[in-house]
Amino acid sequence: MKMDRRLLINFDWVFLGEVFLISAIGILNIYSAGHNLYVRGEPLYTKQIYWLLVGLVLMVITFSVDYHTIIRHAYLIYLISVALLFLVSLYGDITHGSQRWLVLWGFSFQPSELMKLVLIIVLARYFSDNPQEGYHLGNSLILLAIVGVPSYLIARQPDLGTALFLVVLFLSIVVFVGVGWKVLVSFVAGGVMLTPLCWFILKDYQKERILTFLDPERDPLGTGYHIIQSIIAVGSGSLWGKGFLKGTQTQLKFLPEQQTDFAFSVFAEEWGFVGALVLMFIFLALILWSLNIARNSRDLPGALLAFGVTMFVFWGIFINIGMVLGIFPVVGIPLPFFSYGGSSMVVLMMGAGLLLNVSMRRFMLQP
Repeated sequence: MKMDRRLLINFDWVFLGEVFLISAIGILNIYSAGHNLYVRGEPLYTKQIYWLLVGLVLMVITFSVDYHTIIRHAYLIYLISVALLFLVSLYGDITHGSQRWLVLWGFSFQPSELMKLVLIIVLARYFSDNPQEGYHLGNSLILLAIVGVPSYLIARQPDLGTALFLVVLFLSIVVFVGVGWKVLVSFVAGGVMLTPLCWFILKDYQKERILTFLDPERDPLGTGYHIIQSIIAVGSGSLWGKGFLKGTQTQLKFLPEQQTDFAFSVFAEEWGFVGALVLMFIFLALILWSLNIARNSRDLPGALLAFGVTMFVFWGIFINIGMVLGIFPVVGIPLPFFSYGGSSMVVLMMGAGLLLNVSMRRFMLQP
């Protein structure tokens, strides 16, 4: 595959540097949280490095192919991703009562993570093909089907957090495109009317999570344990933190899921408010730089892709940190580029590849 030399000249090293800086800090954090935990004989931080390298390869492939070509095949990619979600419901591995994983060629993979990126690509295709202002009922039904089908399949796994994440991502892109206010109101009104119904179809443990979010002390040794221990870990870090490998909540294993959902709690305990603030500024720099890529894109498809991936990362940061601070319910959304997880890391690196793709090709459309 031969690459235009102008693309390499315009390569966005700043964006790539921000991604690798966050990933490197995340690996050190995973080392602290799980240096004595192993997966198939490998330490967690070693596995995360492997996944980062796999993601790097896929990132290179993603930015090497013109994003217009990727968008052109968006519907096929979407159908394949939905088919993978169907396969999960039929043949997926069941872990802790959830059926979310497919085992392909000896590797476990979570198709719901891939769907986050695929939704962005298919919406970029749809809105690029239908750039008119305002959308009638037919358009609304098509859009609802695009987000509704995968959300339903993911909610059945059950993974309500990821299903709701798709909806939030979808609404972010819809607002960015600027669809007619009537359509936007219909989306919101429909969601409000369905909310009471959703309560009755939730599983008991999902209802318990919501009730515990409203009052963590109602079950401090059960469903409220995660939130309480997370808040203790964050607060005990004080201003400067307890130091690397010295967090008591982390090292004594009081904090559950400390390498995945509550990775930020581990970091805040060891590095304190100052360290957490620095990490937040690094995340902010990544988001602002990504938004700048979207703003400087020379066409609508590129802007939609860049904005969509930016919202993918932004909402992951916002929801995860809100979750570990007790502001949101525990929904199992990982902290982007930071939490342990192969599927999440690989998909996020592919998303970074799309942002680089748009950034590198912005000059190609100049007259």
